[in-house]
Formats: sequence, structure tokens, C-alpha cells
Amino acid sequence: MCRFIKKRFVYVIMILGLMLTADVSAAPLPSELSLDYAPYNPLSLVVKKFNWLEDEFKADHVPVRWVFSLGSDLALKYLQADSVNIASSGSLSSLWSRANGNRLNAVYVFARAAWVSIVVSRDSPINSVKELKGKRIAAEPGSDPYFFLLRALREAGMHKEDVVIVPLSHTEGRAAVELNRVDAWSAGIPHCAMSQMESGSRAIYRNVLFNSYGVLNVSEDFAGKYPQVVSRVIKVYERARKWSITHPDDLEAIYAEEQKLPLPISRVVLGRYDFSNPVISRNDIRVLREGYPVLKEEKLVRNNTDVDKVLADLVNMSFANNQGCPCMDR
Repeated sequence: MCRFIKKRFVYVIMILGLMLTADVSAAPLPSELSLDYAPYNPLSLVVKKFNWLEDEFKADHVPVRWVFSLGSDLALKYLQADSVNIASSGSLSSLWSRANGNRLNAVYVFARAAWVSIVVSRDSPINSVKELKGKRIAAEPGSDPYFFLLRALREAGMHKEDVVIVPLSHTEGRAAVELNRVDAWSAGIPHCAMSQMESGSRAIYRNVLFNSYGVLNVSEDFAGKYPQVVSRVIKVYERARKWSITHPDDLEAIYAEEQKLPLPISRVVLGRYDFSNPVISRNDIRVLREGYPVLKEEKLVRNNTDVDKVLADLVNMSFANNQGCPCMDR
């Protein structure tokens, strides 16, 4: 009887040991994975179209919830409010948001794009940034076009107080400039391309050096709690990136369908995207450093903000590197 009890005790210990081992090795999973899809992030449209994330987490019984975002500012607000786990934005918007207390990590570059122009209506007499002094300009605060506008004004010797910035979403900005309710509009694609091709609006200023790049952002808490989930999302994004490079015509068709655009506009928009390098490079850090002073001058961040610390806290390429993402540093 004593031997029987002893054997059962040993079996119980063995089973408990196996259970504890399983608990330690098993990766924790969220009850739901939520992320945004956006017109400025074509890869998000591909991933959503083909249900690749749903397939990735199907066996784990983790549902995927997609949230539409029109601009970086809205996407980053979703992230800060825990409405999404992963959000797309321009990198300078991410830097600004992190500097102002949004504990996020930029973990993947979905594209680099010449995606912003300053646009006026077809019959506008304005032809340069200098002529915008005292004028009404539509822009969405916190978005890449907003920061692009501030940098363009600074280059022309002006500040935001020298113009009237009208806070409008991208779609509202298009309507406002076409109806001459504002004098100009700092616009991102696809909206500016649509306005130019459909309504004859004119781009008076472009500068590829003032465009930041598109990143996936993850809340720091989510990245710390579910690192394997973040890595798996990046793995799926890598699949979409490689597919987009090898299937440009199909990508144009998907983009046109998802955004309800004519195919020629889709082609123009995607022609401004570069999907070649998904990892933040030294050149990308330089772009952010060069964009930072305008945030400070325009009092969009605190004067004592340590940009080096903000950058160090923001950029986390460990997830992309763990997926073997190519790094073509520049």
C-alpha cells in the first residue's frame, strides 16, 4: 500500500512538472489581434485582402480585427487608447507621438514613399510656398503632410503663425481646396493624386527629403507581453512586401479595388512607393533627426526633450531582424 501511494505521488509530480514546463514554454496569446489598414499603407490592404493574418492565427483561435485609419494622427491615437495593437504611420509622426508620451515602438518599415505635396486648386494664382503667407492651408495635425507643411514653411522663412492652418482630414482637405474654401492643402497620396487627376488641382511644392517613411508601430506593453505575436505579424507583412514587389500589376489592381480608384490613379500612387528595405537604416534615423527641429521650433514637443533618448526608445528593429528582414543600410 505504501509503495502504491509512493508511485502515485511520483506520477503526480511528473505530471505537474510537465504542466509547468508547458506553461513556461507556451507563448502567451491575446484574446484578439487588432490592427489598422490604411490607404497610405498598401501592404495592409494586401494582408487584409488575402486573409493572411487570419490564416496565421487560425490554429491559435485568435481572431483578427481590422480598423480603418485615414491618417497617422488617428492611427496613433487608436494605438495610445488600446483600440488597436498595431498601427501604421509616418515615422516623423511616430517620433512626435513618442516624444509626447505615447509609449510605442516602430518595428517595421512598410514603405518609403514620396507621398506628400502642397496642392492648390486648378485656377489658383499661387505658385510657390512663399506666396502662402497669410493664406489658409488645410492639413491634418499630427500627420506626415502636416509636418511636411511646417518644414516647407520653415524652408521659405516662415512659421505656422505666418499662415492659417485649417485642421481638416485628408478627404475634407481635398474638398476644401477644390471648392476654394482654403488657399492650399498639404496632401498625402492617394488623395492628392486623385485631386490632381480628377479635378485639375496643381502641386506647387514637392520635396522628397521632407517625406518621412511608413512604419508599423506597436504599443510597448503589447510588444513586451506578446513578442512572438509581433514577430508573426512582421512575418506576414514580409510575405506581403515580397509579393507586392513581384506582383506590381496585381498590387495596382488590389489598391484600385480597395480604394475605389481608377487603375491609372492607382498606378501613379504606387509608383511613388519603395518597398525594398523593411528595416530602419542609418539614413532613416538621419531623416528623423533633420525633421525633429521643426517640432521643437513650433512647440510641438517640450523644449527639454532629449531626441536621442526618444529615438532610442522609439526604434526597435529586433522583431524585423529576427524574421531575417534584409537590411540595406544607407
